[in-house]
Amino acid sequence: MLILLLSLWLLWTPDRDLAQLQRSYQAAPTDRVTVLGTSLHVRDTGPRDAPAVLLIHGFASSLHTWEPWAQNLSQHMRVIRLDLPGHGLSSPDATGDYTDSRSVALLLALLDQLAVPRASVVGHSMGGRIAWTLAATHPERVDKLVLVAPDGFASPGFAYGVKPDVPATLQLMRFTLPKWLLRMNLAPAYVDAAALTDERATRYHDLMLAPGARQAMIARLQQSVLVDPVPLLQRISAPTLLIWGQQDALIPFSNAADYTHALARSQLVALDGVGHLPQEEAPERALAPLRDFLRSDN
Repeated sequence: MLILLLSLWLLWTPDRDLAQLQRSYQAAPTDRVTVLGTSLHVRDTGPRDAPAVLLIHGFASSLHTWEPWAQNLSQHMRVIRLDLPGHGLSSPDATGDYTDSRSVALLLALLDQLAVPRASVVGHSMGGRIAWTLAATHPERVDKLVLVAPDGFASPGFAYGVKPDVPATLQLMRFTLPKWLLRMNLAPAYVDAAALTDERATRYHDLMLAPGARQAMIARLQQSVLVDPVPLLQRISAPTLLIWGQQDALIPFSNAADYTHALARSQLVALDGVGHLPQEEAPERALAPLRDFLRSDN
């Protein structure tokens, strides 16, 4: 026990100062929007009268994951991206509710506050699950849907209708999260090891140390009760583009077939030699089909 306590003390990782994080990772002081009582970090770029696209990041990520795509799309579209509550520079949710239904409600309220009646929606991993839930339950708000390695189908440790058992070792990240340990856990998301630069690893690490972020992420995991996605996916009327790295080690590429079978109007962009984060690892390879899909009339 003494050795364990000493180890925890040596590895103890306190929260970072929020103001310092904002100076490093927030583009402008105006990039704050209070939605349903929660302060969100939102970046809204591109022509205000252009078609809108909403970008939703995955677990433990932030709006920065979309940077290469956002810069390009902003030339012709209004690009809205946010840090989900308890991620990046967004505050933990004021209600403590991190369910998908709460996330959908926040996104709809954000679009309302920005006076955006309809938008195309892009979601990655966990954000993909939130994106297709939004498209299935509020089809009147979604023009097109883009799912980047989306989460949603059952997998080992994540059964339908069952609260996941978050291991105690993972819950320890509230107290200890050295950068080397986080980097070791990020590495499997990339095929090209060079894509996980020190700058990128530092950003992930810094933002996971935002005040309350780690507790919020654990709460989100504990509240992520999966439902059978097929009935919801079959309700989606929006044209859908799937983008998936064929060497994805976190959500296998084989899951793409589950989506194409369930979705009425879908197409797949398969990226050979790419892992779970194509928007970071090989952003240029999917950019052309993504841009063409969002700007097409289908």
